[in-house]
Amino acid sequence: MLNEFKSFIMRGNIVELSVAVVLGGAFNAIVSSIVDNILMPIVGILMGGKNFDGLIYMVGESSIKYGVAITAVVKFIIVAFFLFMVLKAVNKMNKKEEAAAPAPEISSTDRILGEILQQLKK
Repeated sequence: MLNEFKSFIMRGNIVELSVAVVLGGAFNAIVSSIVDNILMPIVGILMGGKNFDGLIYMVGESSIKYGVAITAVVKFIIVAFFLFMVLKAVNKMNKKEEAAAPAPEISSTDRILGEILQQLKK
């Protein structure tokens, strides 16, 4: 059972997924920092000096922090756009590789057999 677990963990997909999760967490920290410390203050200045994290709607003793939700939506849009651009670039590179792949050469024997087959079809 230990060998099965080891082979499961060492499969390419699991290792790649693990790396992607770690990189995703690091990327999330970068995006959060950019949005919280650069982008949202600029948007706040443009909207009359508002701090979005401070936008709260009070209902009785409960508070609805809709400013934090706005910030989360902006973070999501930035991450989604970044992933869109990365996937677009990867797809473009894959298309170039497919186009660059040469057609397999037909051996003289295969070519002759193909000609014979065409003659027999006539």
